[in-house]
Amino acid sequence: MTDAIIVLVTAPTEDKAAELARALVEAQLAACGNIVPGLRSIYRWEGKVQDEPEVLLLLKTRAALFEPLRARIVELHPYNVPEVLRVDIAEGHAPYLSWILGSTRAPD
Repeated sequence: MTDAIIVLVTAPTEDKAAELARALVEAQLAACGNIVPGLRSIYRWEGKVQDEPEVLLLLKTRAALFEPLRARIVELHPYNVPEVLRVDIAEGHAPYLSWILGSTRAPD
């Protein structure tokens, strides 16, 4: 297991995902954010099945920053219940993993 994680966040538009990514990278809560357009999400919300376009934001950060990152996403996100899922990284290219750690702030 490494100290790096990926955090998955869906957003309504590419612009909103970019706004989230920029704020999180500038605050050094994430090393980078990749925006994947073209998602189609089918889900149940408030008793109805929804079928909506979305984008996926993949954030790379350190495990110790998950809680402050999650809190900031919830604060900035337009959804009442945003998707914020942590995926632990078991292994990876060592220089890239080091870059993630070097590009994020040390936890408080």
